[in-house]
Amino acid sequence: MLKGVPRTARLLMGARAARSVGQGALVVDFALYLHALHWSALAIGLLYSASLLVGAVATLLVGPLSDHFGAKGFLLGYEAVQLIAASIALSTAQPVWLTLAAVLGGFGRGANGGAGPFAPAEQSWMSRSVTRGQWGKVFHLNTSIGLLGMAAGATLAALPGILAGVLPGTEAYRLLFLVVLLGSLVCLLFLGAAKESTADTASAVQSEQTQTAPPEVRKPIWRVLLTFGTINALNGLGIGMVGPLMAYWFHLRFGVGPAAIGGAMALAFVSAAFMSLIGLRLIRRFGLVGTVLRMRLLGLALLLALPFAPFFWMAMLLFIARAALNQGSIGSRQALFLGLVDKSQRGLAATVNSLSVQAPRTIGPTITALFFQAEMLVTPFLIAGALQGVYLYFFQRFFNRAEDHGQTA
Repeated sequence: MLKGVPRTARLLMGARAARSVGQGALVVDFALYLHALHWSALAIGLLYSASLLVGAVATLLVGPLSDHFGAKGFLLGYEAVQLIAASIALSTAQPVWLTLAAVLGGFGRGANGGAGPFAPAEQSWMSRSVTRGQWGKVFHLNTSIGLLGMAAGATLAALPGILAGVLPGTEAYRLLFLVVLLGSLVCLLFLGAAKESTADTASAVQSEQTQTAPPEVRKPIWRVLLTFGTINALNGLGIGMVGPLMAYWFHLRFGVGPAAIGGAMALAFVSAAFMSLIGLRLIRRFGLVGTVLRMRLLGLALLLALPFAPFFWMAMLLFIARAALNQGSIGSRQALFLGLVDKSQRGLAATVNSLSVQAPRTIGPTITALFFQAEMLVTPFLIAGALQGVYLYFFQRFFNRAEDHGQTA
């Protein structure tokens, strides 16, 4: 699968794999860890919201700056921050310090191995390291690698349950921050070896010159990106309503612990990784837009059915299938929004895409936590389903018009 992929892109994928393991462990266990520390549902939701808000602000700054100063320095800085955050969380469970570490490290949010708020720089660098003709393959493969790493991390999330009789209290949970710390060290090695230079992107530049639409037929870029960002915000709010606190929902709804949730989520990530690879075949048949729409519509139907499942195994089957469909379309969506602009503005496009999801996503966990505290465990899914249904309607209209005006490659 990696045949023909340039060295820089391979190193970025290696960093993603290392980063994703810690993310997968914490997406299962971090909320459960806070619950075990006797944090209330509202306090957990507020922490996730604060973390997402800080991430959104960082995204606003990083994407455009990476177009001018390069991505490598930003990504190295991100991993340094991860090292500091993981070290703090590994050494103490004091609420003030744990909150600081969680906000800095984005603990529990999950990003499929992406560099959190620095993901726009990562995506821009990745797009510049390969030709546009390779985007579909490379972005889907990159997504699959991250999802498989998340699956490995979700499997490790069973450790607190296994070690409960060996380590006192919540100490077993804190071992997972060691996974994050080690992953960041490996990331620094991969990123340090990757080169960001014109030599790496010569073929991409040549391809860009032949495939980008002439300026006179392209709409004003800010109008296009703002329209896209507004539509994407609906998706972001829907994701924020159910995504960050899914493991916590399974615990509240069915009373299951880290081992059961982690194992099931690992299967979900593996399924999503394979679906991302299958997405390459679907692209050839339905195109990028058609592939995203078909996968997300099926995922939407499963999302609406999920909260009504009477048994844990049934809910998990629905969750696994939905995760495979939704996350398996990530590569197609990344290729689509990066295709809206020319090479010099990809960091900006990636920023708009990330920020338009993250900003509304910040309020989702707090709203959901309020419903959880009121023992209303179905309502967040219905609201999220309505938001994502409207998003898919406008998503189709937006890209159909973009294609009509020559706005996408």
